[in-house]
Amino acid sequence: MLKILLAGLGVRGRHWAEVIKRSERADLAGLADPSPEALAWAVAEFGERPVFASVEAALAALDEVDALLLANPPMEREVIVRLASARKLPMLIEKPLALDLEEAATLVRIAESAGVALMVGLNFRYLSVTAAMMRLLAEKTVGHPEFARFTYERWRDGRRPDLNDYPLVMDHPMLWEQSIHHFDLMRFVYGQEPVRVQCQTWNPSWSMYADDSNVSALIEFDGGLRVNYQGAWQGNWAAPGFEWRTDCADGIITQRDEFGALYFARRDEAELTPVSLPPHERWISETTALFAAFIEHVVDGAALQCSGRDHLMSLAMLEACIQSSASGHGVHIRDILPGG
Repeated sequence: MLKILLAGLGVRGRHWAEVIKRSERADLAGLADPSPEALAWAVAEFGERPVFASVEAALAALDEVDALLLANPPMEREVIVRLASARKLPMLIEKPLALDLEEAATLVRIAESAGVALMVGLNFRYLSVTAAMMRLLAEKTVGHPEFARFTYERWRDGRRPDLNDYPLVMDHPMLWEQSIHHFDLMRFVYGQEPVRVQCQTWNPSWSMYADDSNVSALIEFDGGLRVNYQGAWQGNWAAPGFEWRTDCADGIITQRDEFGALYFARRDEAELTPVSLPPHERWISETTALFAAFIEHVVDGAALQCSGRDHLMSLAMLEACIQSSASGHGVHIRDILPGG
């Protein structure tokens, strides 16, 4: 059994606690969070497991820890990554790795220098709908993809008690907290890397967020693909809107829900053909698959997926959006990727 220290017991951390509890290959060595309320929850749920107010205190007290799962907010993680690296603990860290590209690159270098695995929690890669879309593309069901439109529209009420509230005051909350999933999915599903981004970000008059909550970008990839992206955390209708449509040489592939609803159609077909998908437990099924990939790397020696090094390219897309919006010009990814 892989003994996991789980740090961060907010909304996402509690998903992780459930996944670890169900696992047949891992167990909780301890739980850490600075919030007394979160620790009280941990005691109520896992009374036999030790709880700590900080990762530092947990690592100082626990001898038997095999890996660190970090689900805390993406700020000030360097001390924790250094401590875990010194202990040679593999790390699974929730996205984004940091809220700054250079800071994220520093964390990657720390882990790599210590020879420690650093995996990023990009759970949307592990959705069954993601795998199904990749099969359609690989089998050329409707031909080679040439352009796409990715639309995510949401009224995200950051004051809800079941949502993390720190995005209310962070810079570019939509980009760092939500678009990071979408950009990573584009790279992963299409198997292409971004080369240039033209973007505008803004905050509508009714926004509750301190900084830009909406994003519009045109992203060019090295395989010739172009993606029009619109992401809104402050769309002004409570009903969510999602469509990821890919136009290919012989037709289209379209995903109409972020957790499923996949279809394809050839050019002259009047109706969409649905793609069968297995049952899905939201936030748990895909997180379970992500966790399994981490265990397979740490215990079985399988290749590391969602590496911190790979994650830097997706973070560079965010940084390119920010720079493009500020300057009014397109930004080349090669000009902002950190070296080393």
